[in-house]
Amino acid sequence: MAAHSHNHAHAHTHDGIDWSSRLDSLRQADELDAEARRVVARRLVRVLPDNPTVLDVGCGAGGMSVALVEALSARGGGTVVLVDAVPELLDAATGVARSAATYETDTTTATVRVRPVLADLATERPVEIAGPAQLVWASNVVHHLPDQRAAVAGLVEAVAPGGWLALAEGGLSGKFLPFDVGIGEPGLQERLTAARDQWFVRMRENTAGAVRLHGGWNLALSAAGLVDVTAFSYLVDHPAPPKQAVRDWAVNQLAWFADVAGDALHPADRRTVKQLLDPQDPAFLGLRDDVFLLTANTVHLGRKP
Repeated sequence: MAAHSHNHAHAHTHDGIDWSSRLDSLRQADELDAEARRVVARRLVRVLPDNPTVLDVGCGAGGMSVALVEALSARGGGTVVLVDAVPELLDAATGVARSAATYETDTTTATVRVRPVLADLATERPVEIAGPAQLVWASNVVHHLPDQRAAVAGLVEAVAPGGWLALAEGGLSGKFLPFDVGIGEPGLQERLTAARDQWFVRMRENTAGAVRLHGGWNLALSAAGLVDVTAFSYLVDHPAPPKQAVRDWAVNQLAWFADVAGDALHPADRRTVKQLLDPQDPAFLGLRDDVFLLTANTVHLGRKP
């Protein structure tokens, strides 16, 4: 499904989020996560056979797609299949992944095929549209789908025998604000995170056909038939004083937190956020030297017997 000229008025998914409007924010995060993801991608492809097929499910703006393409290029090639339900995101990911796949050096020409597939994982089976694959990577996508257990089973179905599912879900909530930003009550970051968590529970409740997933992701992988189930976590760490890309990301992140928190955030905190987001205010995040980015992402791994 290479050509996809879809005229969607709004690329809303089951979670009700307009992901196409978040493309710039996703690209910002991809830039800041790039080095950490390269390490993860190399680790994941190291155990794969020659010329493997790798599935990037819910590829977003393509940050991990690029890392997977680079990792496969370094070991002789393969195929990366990009899957997303939002046409704008799939187009963006395809563009950056193909750019990474076609670079040449004096000694080598990268031989990685990039194949985009527009698909809704809640209604389509990955194995039919893109599998089987020696590695299926799915980062922060399953928790947006109505039936998470069924989604995991669908991903497992797309894994070739002996292949791996790598599910990036959970970890530690990212931090980017000092405890006391100098205005309002200290501890704003913690209250924003709590409000975001409340929003997430409501988002799940309001998703049509939502089914609760009890217990940890490792149990879901084992229940779906995978063996050697384990996990590792990786840090994304950009300490203060930040480069401008971190400040810009923090501004967007704070705006998004405030947006999803809505009335769950105390009016006094909403006033503080408004000041932090105002370019004319001395406290404006985009000019501060004490913002940072620190987060830990967990990757759950399992092998298909």
